Amino acid sequence: MPQRVFVSADHGLAVIYFLQSDVIDTFLGSGIEVIVLTDNAVKAHLEERFGQAGLIFESLRLSQAKSYWRNARPSLQYWIDFLRRAGASSKINLEAVDGYISQVKGEASPRRQALFPIADLMVAVLRRSKLARKALVRFQAQFNPKLYADLFDKYDPDLVIASTPGWRFDRYLLREAKERGVPTASVIVGWDNTSSYSLPGANVDWISCWSNIQKQELIDGADWRPEQINVGGIPSYDKYFQKEWLIPRDEYFRRHGLDSTRRLISYASSFISFSPNIQNIEALVHIITSDQLEQPSQLLIRLHPNHFLDVPRFAKEREQIRALAQKFQHVHVVEPVALGGDIGHYSGEDMPEKSSMMAYSDVMVTVYSTMIVEALIHETPVVSACINSPKGWPNKFTLPLSEIGGWPTHLRFRESGAGQEVSDATELRKAINRYIQNPEIDDKARKEFIVRECTYTDGSAGKETASFFLSLLKPPNEFGG
Repeated sequence: MPQRVFVSADHGLAVIYFLQSDVIDTFLGSGIEVIVLTDNAVKAHLEERFGQAGLIFESLRLSQAKSYWRNARPSLQYWIDFLRRAGASSKINLEAVDGYISQVKGEASPRRQALFPIADLMVAVLRRSKLARKALVRFQAQFNPKLYADLFDKYDPDLVIASTPGWRFDRYLLREAKERGVPTASVIVGWDNTSSYSLPGANVDWISCWSNIQKQELIDGADWRPEQINVGGIPSYDKYFQKEWLIPRDEYFRRHGLDSTRRLISYASSFISFSPNIQNIEALVHIITSDQLEQPSQLLIRLHPNHFLDVPRFAKEREQIRALAQKFQHVHVVEPVALGGDIGHYSGEDMPEKSSMMAYSDVMVTVYSTMIVEALIHETPVVSACINSPKGWPNKFTLPLSEIGGWPTHLRFRESGAGQEVSDATELRKAINRYIQNPEIDDKARKEFIVRECTYTDGSAGKETASFFLSLLKPPNEFGG
């Protein structure tokens, strides 16, 4: 019988990480069968696009997982998850986690708000006590709906790999694997994950992260042992480094009605769960349409996946942005591609679109998005625009953008000198003009930043990561945990 690996891909970023890199192809090339568990709504599409011998797709049963979350002592599960995310060790920078806590408190029902004094005390203990953090991780294991018994019996996997260490509904798969004695592993798909999501939602044996920076955050913040952690780079970006996703420039400009004689300024919407972006976008539109830049320019705005959620305030901003593109000749909008289900607009279907936008932009503007890293891989100058919203989200929690510069990934970008941060329209105009006049000015800092954050810059992260997981496929009695 061939050895088999379960891979949980419940999010578009996970689809890119595993299926649009060399990770799964390396498994298959080594004779390993891979069973990808994913959202049932997109399973048929992924089978059609990626299907090949040795690769099997099964449902991750997210509807059943959500039902269990809603019905099996939901209040206790809610507070466990809150404490898990809020209770990382104070040895690391916790400004991003504190932002999450402020949002949860700001949006909580009166009944939950009444319990926060107790929760705050528990968070204080967790941040100071490794024993308390370990006890919380163990306590979570009791919530195990055993949704996958038939799949474990059918395939008898040698290893279960998830795209998070139980931060999403993959927690139930990982807990069931652990109870069955099946070795478990996780990857880090997001730049800020190790500083934002704190303790694991299941007892996981191994984890692969992007860099030594993330490794230290896992050790200091969430009590991972150094020997559990692999620094494998970020496989999702291999084809950026290899320039495999680029659409020819002329074709890309025609696709969006862009003027090849004008400079291209792009804006990647970001952080919209905490703050509107429209104030940044309106400032850019004014700067460009009133010819305040050194060269005639145009603006391409990429909407955020959350702009397509069934959330009125996000939808309203989406329509405001579309209206600006209708009104002004040199303002254009690009929308992320949707697959449906929980994957939604985080589909990974438009990586050539994203890659080309970043490669052909003269300057990219965003709010500390992960696209900062992606743009710098493309050697494109980056400006982080943190103009405070004058109104915020009406009747909803809003975090002023002036208060987020100390978040771990944001702070590293600011301190690196790899790009510019601005807080008003005047600074924004000056920063863009600086890069239009001299696009190479921060080139050395950009290259050094990418090496620190991504580790492998030659397109080999997928193979490196897969090699690590292959090294774990040993007889069961040789596994540790």
